[in-house]
Amino acid sequence: MSFSGKYELQSRENFVPFMKAVETPDELIQKFKDVKSITEIVQNGNHFNVTITTGESVIHNVFTIGQEAEFGTLAGYKIKGVPNLDGPNKIIVKLNSVSLVTELNGDKLIDTLTVGDITYTRISKRI
Repeated sequence: MSFSGKYELQSRENFVPFMKAVETPDELIQKFKDVKSITEIVQNGNHFNVTITTGESVIHNVFTIGQEAEFGTLAGYKIKGVPNLDGPNKIIVKLNSVSLVTELNGDKLIDTLTVGDITYTRISKRI
């Protein structure tokens, strides 16, 4: 199953508590809490090119499954992690204290980020 496509944020849960837990500045939380994002993924085998546009903020991540890469955050930080596949439609990355699971379920892209006991879920729909 290919992740390639463009996805628009439909819903999210626990954005503010998660952002506070990862020490995102309050002004950035307020700036992005009600902004819809667009995620564009280009997959070529195990190589991924991901662009997330949230308002004026653009995060661009390029990675290959099984190889260490840098991942950008809304706060502008870069965190290193090794993405791995869990079956044909799930990518798992451990980024310091944050666990990120991205799953493709039909036309929905579901991102689940966990830090401690706080889970932030983003559901985007293919457009």
